[in-house]
Amino acid sequence: MTSAMMITMVVCFALTISVSVSIGLSAILGIQVGNANMLLSVKEMFSSINKFPLAAIPFFILAGNLMETGGISRRLVEFAKSIVGGVQGGLPMTCVLTCMIFAAVSGSSVATTFAIGAILIPALIKHGYPTPYAAALQATSAELGVIIPPSIPMILYGVSAEVSIGELFIAGFGPGLLIGFALMAFVYVYCKIKGWGKTDGEGRLGFGTASLQAGWALMMPVIILGGIYGGVFTPTEASAVAVFYALIVGMFIYGEIGIKDLYGILRKSVLSSAVIMFIIANAGLFAFLITRAGVPDAIGHWLEAVLKSPEMFLLGVNLALFIIGMFIETSAAIIVLAPILAPVAIHFGIDPVHFGLIMVVNLALGMITPPFGVNLFAACTVAKISLDRIIPYLFPFVGVILACLMVITYVPEISLTLRDLVYKK
Repeated sequence: MTSAMMITMVVCFALTISVSVSIGLSAILGIQVGNANMLLSVKEMFSSINKFPLAAIPFFILAGNLMETGGISRRLVEFAKSIVGGVQGGLPMTCVLTCMIFAAVSGSSVATTFAIGAILIPALIKHGYPTPYAAALQATSAELGVIIPPSIPMILYGVSAEVSIGELFIAGFGPGLLIGFALMAFVYVYCKIKGWGKTDGEGRLGFGTASLQAGWALMMPVIILGGIYGGVFTPTEASAVAVFYALIVGMFIYGEIGIKDLYGILRKSVLSSAVIMFIIANAGLFAFLITRAGVPDAIGHWLEAVLKSPEMFLLGVNLALFIIGMFIETSAAIIVLAPILAPVAIHFGIDPVHFGLIMVVNLALGMITPPFGVNLFAACTVAKISLDRIIPYLFPFVGVILACLMVITYVPEISLTLRDLVYKK
């Protein structure tokens, strides 16, 4: 059964059938080969999405779209530019910093790409940066949308591996800040070498003015994250609060969202949410079948036999996840792999929260690596260029994030120190 499922999935990938459909078809074939009742597919697919924490996904997606339309994104850009935009290379640094702030409420890298990229990619091009570089920078920076909490992939890992989502969120700040500051340092040096960005400070608002204009926008992450860690509401409830806040600010304070805009915002959010939920349902059925077939236990025993130490295990997992992330959507990969790998990581003495951050950061790389990098497609759409033009500019960014990933992997304190302080473990 397992062999038939794997072969079917690989063939579907080769035929460029979508990941969710490929996983679903292979799972259905597995049920047929195993002579199981087909009602099992309905039951397990429904069970996969019938989990309260998953309600956060459509709400965070809707909040991101409301922020984009309601002027919150633009004001965050101006605020970030007032901080770092005055130096050579300040505009690319503004892109990274804005994505870090936007990530603290959006939970989605694709939403971050569209919301921030629609403003900053044209601005970067206007200031003389090559269009492919602007798109590559935006796609990479938006990856922070799933690393800095709240994060949809962290929610999925928490549900799949039965790990506290609150602990994952607080642990995500260290890796997110490390990657964000590393990217800002890199683009600053790179622009100095290339001679780009000497006029980036033009049109920059003062810090005080920008702070006043972005005041309501900046309160959003404070309310959302403060509420989560203050115990006022759960991460799932926080997603609904984010929607309510973005709607009130966009409609009644900034006045940039009208009644007529709501249909388009809701339609876009529903479509994005439906795609993710369809992936989760199919991946949940697939994970159930391979678990029932004993695959996780077999892989666990094999990894224990081949990879004798935690260090070797983490190196092997990182290599495998990097390759998998190139071909499988992040959400699907987490749902399928987390129940398999997390128990093995615990056996090696690795904290499941730390391991979750390793998985999320690594698979987030898949969002900016061909052939199926969703951030790349989003950035290319905004920049109106083909994917092949962006690839040469991606290599340095991928190198920076890989270096950060190795630090995050082998220095667990980056992820766990803040978690241990907050939760007093």
